[in-house]
Amino acid sequence: MNVHDSLPLEPDLPPNPPEAYVEALVRRAGTSFFWGMRRLEASRRRAVFAVYAFCREVDDIADGNLPLDRKRALLDAWRAEIELLYGGVCHHPITRALQAPVATYGLNKADFLAVIDGMEMDALPRVRIADMDELLLYCDRVACAVGRLCVRIFGMGEDEGIRLSAELGLALQLTNILRDIVEDAGRDRVYLPADMLAEAGAGGESAADVMTAPRLSVLCDRLARRADAHFNAAGVIINNADPAAVRPAVMMMQVYRRILDKLLARGWDELDKDVGPSKFEKLMIAVRYGVFG
Repeated sequence: MNVHDSLPLEPDLPPNPPEAYVEALVRRAGTSFFWGMRRLEASRRRAVFAVYAFCREVDDIADGNLPLDRKRALLDAWRAEIELLYGGVCHHPITRALQAPVATYGLNKADFLAVIDGMEMDALPRVRIADMDELLLYCDRVACAVGRLCVRIFGMGEDEGIRLSAELGLALQLTNILRDIVEDAGRDRVYLPADMLAEAGAGGESAADVMTAPRLSVLCDRLARRADAHFNAAGVIINNADPAAVRPAVMMMQVYRRILDKLLARGWDELDKDVGPSKFEKLMIAVRYGVFG
């Protein structure tokens, strides 16, 4: 496979310089954390933009409408491109933008490959999670691995950075799963563990079986309390860390902690009721913890 030809570029963005390419991708994504990332010093900002652009690219492949074999081919092309990145010669503007961060901050190849593995789980036309062990593996790949890349860029110590990535990554992803149960079910994706669903009385593995499980609210509350415990553990690590190094993590935590609090306040009888936060709330969090924090 010719990797250079296999990985598409945004047609209206010039690939050079690669740093400008990834910043334009981040801007286009409309993430509420853009201005918080802008607050970082130049080298760290460019590094985070490059990591975000990579994650966005592989996530778009997983969530897109391409046939499964094409999705897998593109994800394999990204694996090959990551290998080239660590071999010193890469082609895509995103990996070229990652060259300096990999060298400067010691970003681990295994974490990039873990993100791709997580996206391959999401790329399947039908997603089911067998048990808590598989759910934790999925969360590690799609959330904690991203955290491990970012905390190195933010300047956290190795041990505290890994611990924060684990606690906060699990908290964020469990919150995402609980927030998006209805939306995911509509796409035949069920991230609630099958063994827990069976305990909740689900009659089968279909999305309809999941949504009508008699004790679904008990299952959701159990996972929500676990997410809350992970948020609390992340907060302890943050309180003992360098405030400048954890500022971006605090901003993420503030947004998602509010989502979890609203989910718990709403309860589990109206799963399709939106809990936000609103764009204004996210802007205020970005201002408080990202721009002036």
